[in-house]
Amino acid sequence: MSIEIRVPTLGESVTEATIATWYKKPGDAVAVDEMLCELETDKVTVEVPAQAAGTLGEIVAAEGETVGVNALLGTIIEGADAPARKPEALVLGDGAKAEKKAEAAPAGKKDVEDAPSAKKAMAEKGLSPDDVKGTGRDGRIMKEDVQTAAAKPADAPAAPRAPVAADDESRQERVRMTRLRQTIARRLKDAQNTAAMLTTYNEVDMSAVMDLRNEYKVIFEKKHGVKLGFMSFFTKACCHALREVPEVNAEIDGTDVVYKNYVHMGVAVGTPTGLVVPVVRDADQMGFAEIEKTISELGLKARDGKLSMADMQGGSFTISNGGVYGSLMSSPILNPPQSGILGMHKIQDRPMVVNGEIVIRPMMYLALSYDHRVVDGKGAVTFLVRVKEALEDPRRLLMDL
Repeated sequence: MSIEIRVPTLGESVTEATIATWYKKPGDAVAVDEMLCELETDKVTVEVPAQAAGTLGEIVAAEGETVGVNALLGTIIEGADAPARKPEALVLGDGAKAEKKAEAAPAGKKDVEDAPSAKKAMAEKGLSPDDVKGTGRDGRIMKEDVQTAAAKPADAPAAPRAPVAADDESRQERVRMTRLRQTIARRLKDAQNTAAMLTTYNEVDMSAVMDLRNEYKVIFEKKHGVKLGFMSFFTKACCHALREVPEVNAEIDGTDVVYKNYVHMGVAVGTPTGLVVPVVRDADQMGFAEIEKTISELGLKARDGKLSMADMQGGSFTISNGGVYGSLMSSPILNPPQSGILGMHKIQDRPMVVNGEIVIRPMMYLALSYDHRVVDGKGAVTFLVRVKEALEDPRRLLMDL
């Protein structure tokens, strides 16, 4: 009996994926729930497990191809009587593809089917396939290609790549950007082009937080089974400040401002494949231990490439900690459609004037990037001051001050 292998549901607003890797070849034995292939979407990677035991039969979609939700990927020949090896003809190889192209050419047909999302985008923007340069497999037009073409002036040719010397060319390596990296690039540029983005800065004396952490970290870990880090303090401080300045936790929807009576805190995490932002849902309702546990779990999933779509959706505000990489000062870019993002940085001992005396204190620069369309300068500065006050005197968090 032949079992079809199909693309699973990829999550909200995700309609297609690229086949990154096939772990099996036709004729290989497979067990139930064994990983057959890995799909790469513009947000996360998705593994496709075997629904039955048997032998991998036909591979319909090869590595590098773009497929839609529920598209056929291949088949499994179920049961112990499955043949030891499926004929190689079942895999659409280069010869078969060439023959298919040759058949299409005399008929004057385009051999490559453009992505459904790209067709819709072209119709909305009044573009034809001739107006768009496809970057997908075999020149397939993707949705991002349509966005690029629509954003580019009609009479502006693409900027040519600077000439490269022949001896340098041989020492270069050209690697296609992953869908995740392409999406990161597009979304960050869209944020700059769309939002009236501005950044305000402050600095915080981390002495009180560090002293409190050092005093209770052993007891905290013993009781809760998780280490007490700085992220829970910053998360609690931001939730506290967002209650006073709710516009930083809002978003623009057309001509409306949507205020959110909750805090779904995005926590930016660097991974080998790029930056991802898993979300701590209802962080404003959590205690320190629950925040630390949730961030730890999401961080491990991010590094292992196991984040689900649900883990990354619905964030209302984001914290980005460049300090773990040694950043002393930076201006974070908004994570659309959010209106605010807090940048944490390296803790560095600096001379400070306290009560008329110069003392050495562990200081951190803070940066709040915000959308000036919805957040005024006064609100942004107030938010950052409230975060500073809460961190310099953590008792304010307990007293709700």
